[in-house]
Amino acid sequence: MNTTNIKRAVGMGLASLSLVVGLSGSVVGAEAGAIDTTGPDSENSIQHDTSADVDIRNDNNLNASNHNSQMAHTASAEVEENTTGGNAGTGSTSNTSSFTATATVDNSMSPSDMLAGSDMSSDNSGGSIQNTGPDSENEISVDNDVDIDIHNDNHLSVTNTNTQTATTGDAEVEDNTTGGDATTGDATNDSTTSITFHITN
Repeated sequence: MNTTNIKRAVGMGLASLSLVVGLSGSVVGAEAGAIDTTGPDSENSIQHDTSADVDIRNDNNLNASNHNSQMAHTASAEVEENTTGGNAGTGSTSNTSSFTATATVDNSMSPSDMLAGSDMSSDNSGGSIQNTGPDSENEISVDNDVDIDIHNDNHLSVTNTNTQTATTGDAEVEDNTTGGDATTGDATNDSTTSITFHITN
């Protein structure tokens, strides 16, 4: 009577050990993972032990800094001490600032990529026991163990300092027999900041 017990613990690993043991009978072609033609009452065992210890550390530092200082002034415009007043006007002032920062970090990795090139990257476990004698005990044992440690340390820093000053001067009409016109211009400040960080772990 032939009995075959198959035990499998599924995991992943980097180092493998295969044992092929045939007792109480002849072993023909007993290479790693294969036992063929043994005698009666033989004990045949194939054991695959594979283990992996993967340590992945990602340290990401993203820094964006912007400093912008702008000033705009118009001079004063005055009409005064005239018999007939005239016109006085100041010009326009404008400040415009734009800041854009985009950063992309991708640390993603599949388990198969982590174990690429190792014994765990392909299923080379298993085994074959055949043509054993009567009352033989046959066992194939596969034990795959994996330990994956992933540490992601992300530091994001954004500094944006924007100082803008836009001032129009005074426009005055005074002390005239007939007053004229005085007009001040416009003062405009415009600031646009856009920051985008994409991090995939």
